[in-house]
Amino acid sequence: MNILSKVITGLTFSLVLSSASALASQESTTPFGDVKLGEMKAPSCVFCHNPNGAPNQASYPNLNGQDPLYLFNAMNAYLNDERSGAMAALMKAQLQNLTEQDLRDVAAFYSSK
Repeated sequence: MNILSKVITGLTFSLVLSSASALASQESTTPFGDVKLGEMKAPSCVFCHNPNGAPNQASYPNLNGQDPLYLFNAMNAYLNDERSGAMAALMKAQLQNLTEQDLRDVAAFYSSK
């Protein structure tokens, strides 16, 4: 393989990596989950966060307009005991029966408010 072939191969490889990176970035900005399904899957959430995401108490987080990936990661952190605090056990109990897609849908629902 001559030097020109090596350069072209290297450039092709770089283009493939750049394209993959761009696609990964684009995926993170696409809709995260189904808002309507998320509303149906969040009945226990509304007791503390209300149907519109505004909390019942000042110590509860306001979910209105939060980034869906942030909400999804926060719910997973509760499930994996990576978040602590007064309400961590309650959050884990509320989330334990939801699938990954359920969490994405709930995150999409609250982020849409």
